[in-house]
Amino acid sequence: MSTTPSHSGGCHCGAVRYRVELDLSKPVIQCNCSICARTGTLLAFVPESSFTLEKGEQNLTDYQFNKQVIHHLFCKTCGIRSFARGTGPNGPMVAVNTRCLDDVDVTRLNIQHVDGKSR
Repeated sequence: MSTTPSHSGGCHCGAVRYRVELDLSKPVIQCNCSICARTGTLLAFVPESSFTLEKGEQNLTDYQFNKQVIHHLFCKTCGIRSFARGTGPNGPMVAVNTRCLDDVDVTRLNIQHVDGKSR
């Protein structure tokens, strides 16, 4: 049994809902790349096994750009990007937009700025 806290999250309209095991005492990423800067995401990366999509797979639309290694998913009803899927250095991962977690005050998170624009 995992000792990592579990959080619920999803999109604005509720069509997409998930649960994720995530330690929010660790830094979350604020990236300045072209997509993150425009969408304002605060990302936390977890192994695919720590993420469970509870509903809404059929409501997700996939957007890829550049090297097309990350599936930038958004709800086709409300347009919110609550998470993305891809492959990280340790295998399949999910990038969770911590702004989309229920009952999480993002002003209390430890934010690490990443220069994705220069990569």
